[in-house]
Amino acid sequence: MTDYTHPILIVEDNPIDLDLAKRAFQRCDILNPIQTARDGMETLSYIERWEDGEELPAVILLDLKLPKLNGLDVLRKIKKEKICNNVPVIILTSSSDHGDIRTAYEYGANSYLIKPIGYDQFLELILLINQYWIKSNIYPR
Repeated sequence: MTDYTHPILIVEDNPIDLDLAKRAFQRCDILNPIQTARDGMETLSYIERWEDGEELPAVILLDLKLPKLNGLDVLRKIKKEKICNNVPVIILTSSSDHGDIRTAYEYGANSYLIKPIGYDQFLELILLINQYWIKSNIYPR
């Protein structure tokens, strides 16, 4: 089981969606610290921080439609870096494009989820993510 010291990295450029995700994690009593990145380049800056000893996240929730560098390019770069290639990356996006889905898995995504429209459905999804990826999943560090 993953302990609650590992942060959760949420990569989301939409401030409303980011706030919704943070509130959902808080409402679900998820104790992990929340880190955020609002664009692809900011996300990649975490790699250097991890190499310098900062705690790796328990999971990365990655939107695809990001400024500066899109989510698929971010995913590809994260999965090529030895320091973080084992960190689970969950694509959490509004895109149901089959090309995006196929490419995400080809680049190493661990899961691909479509953002629910309603808040209650979003809470359910966050609970499922927490139960599986944070509480139950074990991966090498």
